Amino acid sequence: MKELFVLNKYFVKYKWHFLFGIVFVACSNYFRVLQPQMIREALDLVMENIALYRQLDGFELQAELYSILGKTLLVFGALVLVLALIMGIFMYFMRQTIIVMSRLIEYDMRKELFNHYERLDLAFYKKNNTGDLMSRITEDVNKVRMYLGPAILYFINLVSLFVFVIYSMLQVSVELSMYVLAPLPFLSISIYYVSSLINKKSTIIQQQLATLNSTSQEVYSGIRVVKSYVQEGPMGRFFAGQSQNYMDKSMGLAKVNALFFPLMMLLVGVSTILTVYVGGLQVVKGTITPGNIAEFVIYVNMLTWPVTAIGWIASIVQQAAASQKRINEFLQTKPSIVSPDTTPEKLTGNVAFENVTFIYPDTGIKALENVSFQLKKGEKMAIIGRTGSGKTTIADLLLRMYDVSEGKILLDGKDIRQKDLYSLRRQIGYVPQDVFLFSNTISKNVAFGKKEASQEEIEQFTKYAAVHEDILGLNKGFETLVGERGITLSGGQKQRVSIARALIKKPEIIVLDDCLSAVDTNTEAQILGYFNESLQDKTAIIITHRIYAHLRFDKIIVLEDGKIVEMGVHEELLKNKGYYFDLYEKQRMEEVE
Repeated sequence: MKELFVLNKYFVKYKWHFLFGIVFVACSNYFRVLQPQMIREALDLVMENIALYRQLDGFELQAELYSILGKTLLVFGALVLVLALIMGIFMYFMRQTIIVMSRLIEYDMRKELFNHYERLDLAFYKKNNTGDLMSRITEDVNKVRMYLGPAILYFINLVSLFVFVIYSMLQVSVELSMYVLAPLPFLSISIYYVSSLINKKSTIIQQQLATLNSTSQEVYSGIRVVKSYVQEGPMGRFFAGQSQNYMDKSMGLAKVNALFFPLMMLLVGVSTILTVYVGGLQVVKGTITPGNIAEFVIYVNMLTWPVTAIGWIASIVQQAAASQKRINEFLQTKPSIVSPDTTPEKLTGNVAFENVTFIYPDTGIKALENVSFQLKKGEKMAIIGRTGSGKTTIADLLLRMYDVSEGKILLDGKDIRQKDLYSLRRQIGYVPQDVFLFSNTISKNVAFGKKEASQEEIEQFTKYAAVHEDILGLNKGFETLVGERGITLSGGQKQRVSIARALIKKPEIIVLDDCLSAVDTNTEAQILGYFNESLQDKTAIIITHRIYAHLRFDKIIVLEDGKIVEMGVHEELLKNKGYYFDLYEKQRMEEVE
């Protein structure tokens, strides 16, 4: 259970729920144990008066004795009902404390894990798939919740009931108690053996469940590709195979779990037989009464569920340990990108790369090598190059998604690693190449860049991004739900909504990563016209495969294999007759055609 020790902090946090839960469980079992004693008293009363009742046969006193016995038994019956009612009240309160505690801890765990996910860097997300992340925050947390709630509740119930029952048994007959409790050591040995099997199988099952989640998530996200390649059948068969694997592993665990219940019932049955046999002999000797036998039989049956639940509790604990181990693996993962303990500063927009080299930590690929350039406040720079030349890497480094391998990045003359991370990102407007919109309204997606944005601001910046008219043409306008990843919008519309989301932040530095690839020439001219007019005092970096004649750049760099092979302004690069010149000529010929 060492993996579960990390949960002790929650028991401290919700100590009053936990402590009151223990008290309520104990009180509930105390009144439960009193019930067999009432039944014993009633049975002994009847047994003691049977001979007297028969002796009074034919006398008027017999009917009177019968009436007195009946009323007395009714009193005992009423006492049993009252005790059961009190027991039920305490059972209600014990569930309202311990089960509620488990739900509160579940909430805290999901929140902690989600917040930790958000702090982890991009390298983590490249190594772990979405399905596995989802499995740990849902299925694994739920398994742990079962340990924190029902398992702990029934364990406390088991311990307290054992204490009360065994104490009550010993008060009656030590010898009979020893016979009744004799099967318990065999129970402990069987639990120890089987629980180790459950732990191993539970870990494997949770891993396979994560694989199932990953497979289904990929199919759902890539449903267009699946349908266009007519791969529904093969993907269905692949998922069926994964499901079969999960079912086989689950059946193996179910078979192990199935050993507990027959074993528990067998041991309880043995205890009942011993109670009747040994107790009967002691009744003959006169050491106990017939009511004591009935009392012991009720005690044995009272222990049936708690004893049977030992296997169930062991199974839950082992599954929770396996799940918590998976959760701990991620919680113990520390982000490589951390914010320094420094005061947030306002950016002015001066950017400098000094001999920057970057190697991706997860693949070892060198994306940039000895890259240097400078941008002053308000300057515009274009980064041009073939696919895989390292253009997007520059954007990632500027947002500090990664730290440089060599060299340094300076913002306003200060190393980016010495800047407050969250303040830095708030002041940079970034439109990624892979546009992502949330499953929400268009207004909410635009305002994601500025939570306090008014509807007027939202509409104004969609005009700047040349998507305002498109939005008004939708059925619900700005309240239109865009669907998962913005699937209900066209590629160009998604790009322009994403541009509006970045612009509404009014950032000091704006980075556009090939975000105009899906818009037509007229729309492109409209957007770039806004850049020329309204972003004159903002530093802008535009990563592109195209040359924008509508936008005047102060600097253009051409990347190839992570190195700067050309740098200058438009006219200078045309004179060089290099990659930039070839791209310009190709684009000019396409426009003429």
